[in-house]
Amino acid sequence: MGTMKFEVPHSLPKDEARKRVEQLLQYWAEKYGVKANWAGDGAKVIGKVMGINLDANFTITDGAIQGEGTDPGMLLRGQAKSYLQKKFSAALDPSKSGIEDDKGLA
Repeated sequence: MGTMKFEVPHSLPKDEARKRVEQLLQYWAEKYGVKANWAGDGAKVIGKVMGINLDANFTITDGAIQGEGTDPGMLLRGQAKSYLQKKFSAALDPSKSGIEDDKGLA
């Protein structure tokens, strides 16, 4: 399988963005058993979310989260990319205090 790239822009300070992404990954760990290994401003994430295998690496920069993961194939690619974009965007929304504001997190 190939790789799928994604990028989610944000306007938060990098430390706040990381804190919110950590909350999202913690939620995925508790709900789906996803494992995340941090190294600096990036992480490797492995697990299964909403029935889609997730094997991705990403980095938090000053203005975006950039990453790539295993492409789940043509049938699930759009759904997987949309899900990641939606969840990271919700977690990084400056009008919210964090993931607890996003009731539709799953």
